[in-house]
Amino acid sequence: MSFDSGPLDRYLTAAIGDDAAMALDLRNAFTGSARELADLMRRARCDANWNVAALRLKGLAATFGIIPLIQLAEAAMAGAPGDPAVLRDINRAIDEVA
Repeated sequence: MSFDSGPLDRYLTAAIGDDAAMALDLRNAFTGSARELADLMRRARCDANWNVAALRLKGLAATFGIIPLIQLAEAAMAGAPGDPAVLRDINRAIDEVA
């Protein structure tokens, strides 16, 4: 899956202009939140916790228009809770944004 961080860059530019330090802070906040949600998914011990974390990840990704991460969160909700392949793909997508 190829990844385009363009939507995040466009949202950040629209929100803060050319302030590179602020853009870095916001990018770090986004990736930190996404990593926390991925970790919650990894630690989920029931289907409900898995689905709630995946839904929150989808919402976070949708806020910035990051389609590949939205699709991965949807795949997580549609698939088996705890699926290591989906978690790997989610973490890879987050790393590409960072």
